[in-house]
Amino acid sequence: MKFSNIVRLAGLSCLMACGDAGNQGGTGSVTPLPEARPGVVEDRFALLALACIHQEYPNKISHFLNSAADAGTPSQLTPAFYGCLDWHSSVHGHWLLVRLLKLDPETPFRDVIIARLGQSFTEENIAGEVAYYLAPGRNSFERPYGIAWYLQLVAELHESDDKTMQQWRQTLAPLENEITAKIKAWLPNLSYPIRLGTHNQSAFAFGLMLDYARTVGDTDLEALLVDKVLAFHADDKNCPLAYEPSGEDFLSPCLMEADLMRRVFAAEEFADWLAEFMPTIPEDGSGDWLEPGVVLDPEDGKLVHLDGVNLSRAWALEGISAGLPEDDRRRAALQAAADLHRETGIASVSNEHYMGSHWLGSFATYLVTKRGIN
Repeated sequence: MKFSNIVRLAGLSCLMACGDAGNQGGTGSVTPLPEARPGVVEDRFALLALACIHQEYPNKISHFLNSAADAGTPSQLTPAFYGCLDWHSSVHGHWLLVRLLKLDPETPFRDVIIARLGQSFTEENIAGEVAYYLAPGRNSFERPYGIAWYLQLVAELHESDDKTMQQWRQTLAPLENEITAKIKAWLPNLSYPIRLGTHNQSAFAFGLMLDYARTVGDTDLEALLVDKVLAFHADDKNCPLAYEPSGEDFLSPCLMEADLMRRVFAAEEFADWLAEFMPTIPEDGSGDWLEPGVVLDPEDGKLVHLDGVNLSRAWALEGISAGLPEDDRRRAALQAAADLHRETGIASVSNEHYMGSHWLGSFATYLVTKRGIN
């Protein structure tokens, strides 16, 4: 499936994937992948995910140990999601492949995507993930960012009528059930929103969770989320967008909150709320009212977050625009700023530096496939 905005990506030539060899640091047979189709930017993103979902090292784990018996390698601890540097990136790397396979069933990567996802999505692997998740001391594991991405992965599978994807969706259900149970216990105890520009931010995670709940028909989770969102944000005003981004942001606190609120308000109500929350959005159609973030060292795992903030700003701006009435005069400026951030963000997605390549493809895929809107 091709999209209208095709942007050249640098440095993604001849990626090779290693299957099980990736688990062993690159030893063993190496199987060449099909080449990306000229002009199909999604193929480049698929290559990035295929290169990392079973690459165990380097790795950055967030691991609560109860005793020495809990020590282990990433693939021993979380046997389905151990690649792509960290658990949440592995999860959304798998989501990327499911998303592209679902949208483009004729992709030249179809067979290898199915094989790689089948390698991860086994009952044994998910049982291992459940055991890890339920161990003492891990109530907050990957909360809210990573578990929100897991629910997005489940929602993607849930929407498909493909038999293989339906089977995978059922395989992932045990961990899904444990995650949603913990979220439902956590939300009533969350006293305040988490207004960060990184993983702990509540607004972005709530958006993914709400989309999931509506997709699978979990009305209890939907109601909990909507009530919490309105309690936290219905009266918010004058978000300090001028102070963004912070130096390590990959999510805009202001824009992600607005993108969340268009999910719970009708168009006219959202338009009124947005006028109070972000009163400086121009009505002249200009895009330079919001400058993209600048990355000076893409090898630095924290500084490269700003490449992600450009991508996530772009999809949030598009989502905000989509939530407004069609005749709202702010829509043109929102789209113009989105286009500027899209161009800057996608140009940064390459395999040149693993600190970016292990996750930016997922953000780019979420943007170009309009996952938050469609």
